[in-house]
Amino acid sequence: MAKLAIVLSGKTKYFVVQRACAMKKRRTFIKKATLGAAALSIPSKSLFGNLFPKTNSTMAQPKISLAQWSLHRALEQGVINAADFAGIAKNTYGIDAVEYVNQFYTDHATDEPFWLSLKKRADDEGVNSLLIMVDNEGDLGNPIDLERKTAVENHYKWVNAAKILGCHSIRVNAFGQGNRPETRAALISGLGMLAEYGANANINVIIENHGLHTSDAPFMVEIIKAVNNPFLGTLPDFGNWCLDTQWGSTQDHRCSNVFDRYQGVSDFLPFAKGVSAKSYAFDETGNETIIDYPKMLRLVKDSGFDGHIGIEFEGEHMGEPEGIRATKALIEKVWSNLD
Repeated sequence: MAKLAIVLSGKTKYFVVQRACAMKKRRTFIKKATLGAAALSIPSKSLFGNLFPKTNSTMAQPKISLAQWSLHRALEQGVINAADFAGIAKNTYGIDAVEYVNQFYTDHATDEPFWLSLKKRADDEGVNSLLIMVDNEGDLGNPIDLERKTAVENHYKWVNAAKILGCHSIRVNAFGQGNRPETRAALISGLGMLAEYGANANINVIIENHGLHTSDAPFMVEIIKAVNNPFLGTLPDFGNWCLDTQWGSTQDHRCSNVFDRYQGVSDFLPFAKGVSAKSYAFDETGNETIIDYPKMLRLVKDSGFDGHIGIEFEGEHMGEPEGIRATKALIEKVWSNLD
């Protein structure tokens, strides 16, 4: 999905003043985190060992949810109201599970009465609230201790909101700066801290492939295994596998350095708490023009995944309502033809 990267000038100024001290802390932190990760790599029975058996899904029909980003243009233009999302999903598209996007609720982030009201509206419609997609709250892989801690704590309010709504997860980005060892060490720390907070609220922290190193599936799986917390998982997205740009879109074949999307989803599925069915455009027979949905959904079914498959239409050449309906129809058609 297209997002705005926000740079806070105050934080930049702090970084310059504290740079010498921070660099010393960074070297110490990386050394400790590397040693810790090495210890975690010693063969042992992982917490994930028996949680994700590789058996075919037993779902006769796919459980489909609607990601709010599918309607981001209508929301940004004021055509629809974010507070009405659950009702729109149910009454316009026949979908009874939703995935919220924090960008449309920033004014209410810590407003508990608002979230209670939103939960009641979803409950009244018979709609299940699954997760909140969280963006623009800082890099969980920032190598500077204070900046990373701030980013982690920025996510707490969304964990709290997700709990009120009855969600199972918040979706996060795993961005960071520095070289690979620095980023790896920082992410083990930042994601580990946030997963601990989530565990206390019984809310999962799930990582979506969103470009750059986050779309390098083996790299991210290595980090998840190093954290070794069952409340840290993935939200594999069918489309965001561009290794060259943040957010990772592969729309219109604009990215030339794409991680194999089918291998990436396969790598992420053992840790998946949800699946994001990205779509961009459709041919005259209703098939997605970039993503092989039969191949992708076969991976999902064979993995034993039995959660929701979230529609995330992101196309630029057709209307959002048409794109949502086309994606839903394609998922249902393909799933019915899988063995």
